[in-house]
Amino acid sequence: MSHDFFAQKAASYEQNPQRVDNVVAIGNAIKAQVLLNRDMQLLDFGSGTGLLLQQIAPLVGKITAIDVSPSMNAQLRAKAPDIACELEVLEQDLLQTPINRQFDGIISSMTLHHIADIPALLREFHRLLKPGGFIALADLDLEDGSFHTEDTGVFHCGFDRTDIAAQALAAGFTDVQVVDASVVQKPHGQYPVFLLSGRRS
Repeated sequence: MSHDFFAQKAASYEQNPQRVDNVVAIGNAIKAQVLLNRDMQLLDFGSGTGLLLQQIAPLVGKITAIDVSPSMNAQLRAKAPDIACELEVLEQDLLQTPINRQFDGIISSMTLHHIADIPALLREFHRLLKPGGFIALADLDLEDGSFHTEDTGVFHCGFDRTDIAAQALAAGFTDVQVVDASVVQKPHGQYPVFLLSGRRS
């Protein structure tokens, strides 16, 4: 994921109302699924312009945002003064350059399908969590490949819910659940989005 696939999209990323509505719904699903508090330090994986973390920030103490896209990170850094918690922005590939500290939770919105090796990513998430820490990861249900109309480094046309839950269990997570999070409306169809949650024991 070294190429900045979002360089041409970053400035206008939040002008798409369907995209914003989807992330708002995902944020609401996360808040309904996990108990957040101001002592928590979270990792937002694939944070983009910060649409998701803006919703979660008022409820936690610190969010570390990680994304490989320089253009997306630039948009997020410009918004940092308006983020309602402490914010750290990292520009790196988590699987190539690991982080050597732990978090109370890991959130993510519509990023998993850009990652080739999901089992490896879930194992890394498990390592990055404190005992009792959670994942809350939203992405597309299986689709026919029509969701992405441009090349943004897509490795998966969504996910089978049973399969990704099994991968989370295999990575060591407990209390694994997959619930409805949102439906993305596009001119050529509707695309359901799930929220995968689980905990490190």
